[in-house]
Amino acid sequence: MSKRSKVEKVEKVEEVAKSNVKNMNEELKQFVDDDKHFSLVRNFHLADIITLANGACGSSSIFLSIQYMITKDKNFLWMSLLLMPLGMMFDLFDGKVARWRRTASTLGQELDSLADLISFGVAPAVCAFAVGMRTFLDSIVLVVFISCGIARLARYNATVASLPKDKSGKVHYFEGTPIPTTLCIMALVAYLANNGYIEDNLPGGIIKLPINFDFHPFVLLFGLMGITMVSKTIKIPKI
Repeated sequence: MSKRSKVEKVEKVEEVAKSNVKNMNEELKQFVDDDKHFSLVRNFHLADIITLANGACGSSSIFLSIQYMITKDKNFLWMSLLLMPLGMMFDLFDGKVARWRRTASTLGQELDSLADLISFGVAPAVCAFAVGMRTFLDSIVLVVFISCGIARLARYNATVASLPKDKSGKVHYFEGTPIPTTLCIMALVAYLANNGYIEDNLPGGIIKLPINFDFHPFVLLFGLMGITMVSKTIKIPKI
């Protein structure tokens, strides 16, 4: 690619970014200036309602994981695990609806990130805790995993305006693995739960360290997932 082509490409990206920022600022001003009752609800689009359904799935999954810890009833665990992919279905659908109805908004973008954090960050971490990863070091790894999810979503929101997009407004790729890829680990957890390899039977067992710093090697999968989420060199095409 020639130097001139590179300059033109950069200028085009900057122009699109400025246009997107301008549109968002105008929409945000309109939203802030609306001081009537229930202004928040009235400014919701159909895509935003679908996004909230994603967040509801994640929140319900968290409570069901806690119920499993209390009762040891596996039905609660199965419902918790099933709600995560259901949340992903809503997550995939809301973006398509927003582009179809041309209702992409700053509010919708923030809602999407918060819902994703709950459904694919906090819910999987709580489920991992529920199925046996409960030592002090396990908890640290899970907290790091959630923190990486927060950082990854914040970076996306800060840079999405400048990322290359198609005519419908969909970005071409993600920087770092998208947070919903956490469901790959949860699919493995579901397989282990079905075969009785949870709690004291987690693969890899538990490694005993001095001063009661024990940990389950399995939890390192969450640490690795967190690292890939914040990576800038990994670029995943958006489907």
